Amino acid sequence: VQLQACGGGLVQAGGSLRLSCAASGRSFSSYAMGWFRQAPGKEREFVAVISWSGGSTYYADSAKGRFTISRDNAKNTVYLQMNSLEPEDTAVYYCAADPGGSYYYKRQTAYNYWGQGTQVTVSS
Repeated sequence: VQLQACGGGLVQAGGSLRLSCAASGRSFSSYAMGWFRQAPGKEREFVAVISWSGGSTYYADSAKGRFTISRDNAKNTVYLQMNSLEPEDTAVYYCAADPGGSYYYKRQTAYNYWGQGTQVTVSS
């Protein structure tokens, strides 16, 4: 599986962005998909995950109420809608695929495939 993330950019605080992650391969619809982010000088952290069917979603506390993860299995694409962005959201955002739908979805090790990352910069 190859993942290609896009949609990042520069936005003012309070603004919105929608990230997309397009996947190649026929197994996309069977994978849980997650979003992580890494700010400068910090470790990569979990943001959100969606089950293979889209029926279950989980968010980091920092993302709850502001971010929405969704997927379109017909398009092999997962999305991250980010609203009310804050300067603290500035990071490189990565999408990742978990073939097993691990219970440990917050851990990077649960994911076998990673996209290249897309930069999100939120100005104050």
